[in-house]
Amino acid sequence: MVLRLLLALSVCACPGTGLPPRHMDSVVELMESLESNSPNLTLPELARALGACSTPGCRAVLGEPPHVPPALSHEQWVLLTQLLHGDAVVLAPDGSTVALGPLLAGIEVGQKRVSGWPFPTFEPPIDPLYAVTITEALGTSFLLARGGDGATLGPGGCWDDVDDPQNYTLLGPPSPIPDAVANGAMDGVLLGAQVAQAPIPLADLLRGYYGMGNTTEQGRPHSSYRRRDFGALMGPETLEQEVEAMLRVLRALPPTRELLQDVGPEEVAAVARRAARDFTQLYVECPPIVPRCMWGARPYRGTPRALTLPLESVFIHHTFIPSAPCHSFRSCSRAMRSMQRFHQDTRGWDDIGYSFVVGSDGYLYQGRGWHWVGAHTKGYNSKGYGVGYVGDFSSTLPDPDTIALVRDQLLPCAVRTGRIYHNYTLRGHRQMGRTDCPGNSLFREIETWSGFK
Repeated sequence: MVLRLLLALSVCACPGTGLPPRHMDSVVELMESLESNSPNLTLPELARALGACSTPGCRAVLGEPPHVPPALSHEQWVLLTQLLHGDAVVLAPDGSTVALGPLLAGIEVGQKRVSGWPFPTFEPPIDPLYAVTITEALGTSFLLARGGDGATLGPGGCWDDVDDPQNYTLLGPPSPIPDAVANGAMDGVLLGAQVAQAPIPLADLLRGYYGMGNTTEQGRPHSSYRRRDFGALMGPETLEQEVEAMLRVLRALPPTRELLQDVGPEEVAAVARRAARDFTQLYVECPPIVPRCMWGARPYRGTPRALTLPLESVFIHHTFIPSAPCHSFRSCSRAMRSMQRFHQDTRGWDDIGYSFVVGSDGYLYQGRGWHWVGAHTKGYNSKGYGVGYVGDFSSTLPDPDTIALVRDQLLPCAVRTGRIYHNYTLRGHRQMGRTDCPGNSLFREIETWSGFK
């Protein structure tokens, strides 16, 4: 069975490496091979056998890793471990990077729940699904950083090649929960909860959730809604309660007992409260932003000028060209590269002019970003952020979810994080110069937003 599995993987291995691309598609191919050839061994179990879910809390919930004894050569084991090792991450079709450990652990909990598997009991009680995906990692991260040292969440990262991803590099100092782990944890919770309701072939589960096997141009994949859906399923109060309970359980486990021996109940509660608050603010209330390296940005020309934060204004634009909204990571990335070429080569600017660009795929795309002066609103570039919606919105509007991405997520997030004043001013580009931008329909829409003047 495993030999047939490896043969299937080797067919799609990238030239010169012998390794499959680290796309979610490769994970689905693994699942399909296992489901057809070895129904008694699931991919989540195989991942645990190769080192995923190796933390004390995860082992306490799911038990020791299963023994997988196939007769494989060294090269064959390398092929599997490269894709499924304990901290493996893969690129999803929506452009997000997902850690497989928490994703597969959450799915395994869902499978065991629907089959009636008896989970161990703990005091205080903990939810097994949250424990193996997010609460142990989150509680441990903030517990280790309670003295003020070390990052607790993030950062994001970038792949060497989005078409043939092999190497993923973080964009800053690492924490126990980089963005890929947060994505995997949220997906693990959502898919684990779905599997627990009714059995479903795991390959079909992943294809449906990540939008594979059909074009995402016709609609956003469910994965692009992970922040909204996770927030609806697990609010900050529930997250705080589960993190606190998980820390109290870890106090009783031999491997982590020493870590918590000098931490009193009040401090445990404070750690859980801080962890739930910060995670919710960063990964639920703030929108996901695709970094420049992921959409293939050219280097900045010249020397960027720093903004002085907080800013007082936000200026809304539409791109006009491209005139059609973009609905997928690939099409939005193409639009970003096209606009950057136009701004640099035709306009003669140092970079793409916007601070952020809004796709209709559920993501914002980093232009000049939070910290650098843009070229979006002549005479006001140092006073506010320029946010451009991809498309021509003279007579139509972006879809409601895309409108909400800025109105309900980006703007409140910018206030909370100190990027703009709480009494910021929101304006359309046409109010600041001779232009029809952001189009009649979008301008009428933003007139109803908080801060518009």
